[in-house]
Amino acid sequence: MKTKREIRFMLLMSCLILCLSTACSSKVSAIGSDERVDSYATIHGKLDRPVRATWVWDTTQIRSNTQDLLHFAAENDVNTIYLQINRDIKIPEYKSFIRLARAQNIAVDIMDGRSAWGLTESRNQIVSFMDWIEAYQAQALSQEKFAGIHLDIEPHVHPQWKTNQAGVITQWQGNVNYIVERAAAMKMPVGADLPFWLDNYKIPGSTMAVSSWMIRKFDSITIMAYRDTAAAIYNVAKDELIDAASVGKTISIAVETKQSKEGNFITFYEEGEAYMEEQLKLVENMASVHPSFNGFSIHEYTSWKTLKK
Repeated sequence: MKTKREIRFMLLMSCLILCLSTACSSKVSAIGSDERVDSYATIHGKLDRPVRATWVWDTTQIRSNTQDLLHFAAENDVNTIYLQINRDIKIPEYKSFIRLARAQNIAVDIMDGRSAWGLTESRNQIVSFMDWIEAYQAQALSQEKFAGIHLDIEPHVHPQWKTNQAGVITQWQGNVNYIVERAAAMKMPVGADLPFWLDNYKIPGSTMAVSSWMIRKFDSITIMAYRDTAAAIYNVAKDELIDAASVGKTISIAVETKQSKEGNFITFYEEGEAYMEEQLKLVENMASVHPSFNGFSIHEYTSWKTLKK
C-alpha cells in the first residue's frame, strides 16, 4: 500500500514527464515547419528573384543533352525550367537532372497540359498526372524534387470552345480546382499559361473575367503576351499585371521565339536574340511599376537556342 507522500510524488513525476514530452513534441513540430519553409524557399529559387524561364517540351533533352541544356540556361540567366512530363524518362534521370539544375540554382517545374484538360471527361488524365507527381515527390530527396507544377491547358483551341464555350469554361474551372487542391496537399506551388486576351471572356453566370478567376486560383500566371515590340508586349499584359497586383499574385510575361503562321508580329523569330533582349529590357522598365511583375518566360528552349544572334 503506497503512502500519500509516495502517491503525490508519483503524480508530480507524471506531470513533469508529460510537460517535457509536450515541449519536445512542440519543438519537433516547429522544426519540421521551419524545415518545410526552408526547403520550399531553397527548391524554388524564383522566390527571391524575378523569373527567367523557358519551356522544355522535349524531355529527352535531360537524358541526351543535359550539359548543353544547363549550359544554355546558365549563359542566358535562366533560373526556371518548365519540364514536360515524359513517362519514358526514368525516375533516376529526372532526379539526376534536377540535382544538376539545383546546383546552378535553377528551379525545375513539372509541366503538362492539353486542350482536352479543360473538359471533365479528361479528369482521369489529370488524376494520373497528379498521382505521378505525388509518388515522385515522396521518394525524391529535397535536392531532387520538382519546385512546382506548371500547366499549359489552353482549352480555347479545343473544338468544343466554339460550340459550348460556357460549358468548357465551367468544366475547366472544375479541373483547375482539383489540381490546385492536390498541389496544396503536396505543398507545391502551381502556375499556368494563359493567353492575354482571356479577360474578354466571362465566368458563366458572373461578371468576372476568366483571367481574373484563374489569377485568383493559381499561385502564379504566365501571360502569353506574344508580340515582338516592347510597347505591344506591355500593353497586352498590363491588365493582368494590375489585376494580379490587386490580389497579391505574380505574373511572368511570356514571349515567343518560334516561327509563327499567325504573323511576324507574334514572335522574335525574324528579329533575333539581341533585338529580343533589348525589347525585354524596355518591357521590364515599364512593367516593374506593378508589384505583380515577376520576370519573363521565353518560349521555348529549342527555338530560343537557334534564334539568330
